[in-house]
Amino acid sequence: MYHKTIIQGRLEFGNPKSYEKVVKLFHSRAETYYKSDILLKEETYFNDENKSIVIPRMVIQSTDKAWKNTVNLLEYISQFAVSGWIGVWMTDSGTIMRYAKIEPNCDKAAVQSFLKGRKLYGKKGKEKEALDALSTAISKYDRHAQAYEHRAYVNFKLGNIEDALYDFDKSLKIDPTNPEAYVGRAKLNWKQGKQKEAIDDLDLSIKNAIALQPVYWRARLLKAEYSIKMNDYKSAAFDLKWYTKRKFLSSDKNFLRRKYAFFLYGKVLLELEEFDSAFAAFEEALAITESSDRIKEADILMQRGLARQKNGKKGFLKDWKEAASQGSKKAKTLLEAHS
Repeated sequence: MYHKTIIQGRLEFGNPKSYEKVVKLFHSRAETYYKSDILLKEETYFNDENKSIVIPRMVIQSTDKAWKNTVNLLEYISQFAVSGWIGVWMTDSGTIMRYAKIEPNCDKAAVQSFLKGRKLYGKKGKEKEALDALSTAISKYDRHAQAYEHRAYVNFKLGNIEDALYDFDKSLKIDPTNPEAYVGRAKLNWKQGKQKEAIDDLDLSIKNAIALQPVYWRARLLKAEYSIKMNDYKSAAFDLKWYTKRKFLSSDKNFLRRKYAFFLYGKVLLELEEFDSAFAAFEEALAITESSDRIKEADILMQRGLARQKNGKKGFLKDWKEAASQGSKKAKTLLEAHS
């Protein structure tokens, strides 16, 4: 049976000797071990200039055997790499059946320093250690796009804005397909008042990610937030429409952002005077119990009341009273104005 398979990513090998060895091993193992039953057969994936294997995005129908063979072969050669990663997805009607993230995990100093820095960079109080480890990885291999990206996020968190911008730019110069780096630079640009540049970066993140990756949807939601702040409600509605239609797994961080996304969608639809749809969005938001607590129930009730009122429906006063009882000052003001 065949299933849709997507392969995307890159591995860099750092020096001519390692690269030449990998090219030979790739072809010999493909023929000897896997009898050429693999999904990568084009030599155009090998980049002699940068000593790397680069797969921009490949979509193909695959058997289970060919998928396993390809993953095994890529995992084998990844241990000769110094940086990068390749994702391999097998899907059925948009649902992930199999997924493999292939990246180097060998004893090379650049690899081990990066893995240490990545492990530390999200931990509170460990920023300096993460910075040192990621800097070591870069000093060992100055084309380590992921190390630059992760160091950029650490610098951003520490308030080192110029250093963060340098690292994001450097990461994207090496690997212009990295969606995570575009999201980070978008946040930085927005913080600096560069609205257009921020939106452009989020568009590039969406373009270079695939819908199976959480970052794809994180970029869409962030773009919607920025569009709302720019009063570009049509653009926000477009991104929120797709976001709220998506069925996220509970393991995906976007799962906990659905309540907030439906709330934003309702507010946008109110601005666009699509009152029925706005009411439905607020209903969805209230029905979701799992949330990252980015929005209060009182705010949703207040907005649902507005949607009811503008659409000539009963019940808006009840919504506002409930919202006011939960601490909504806006709902209290609306009640006073109505009375």
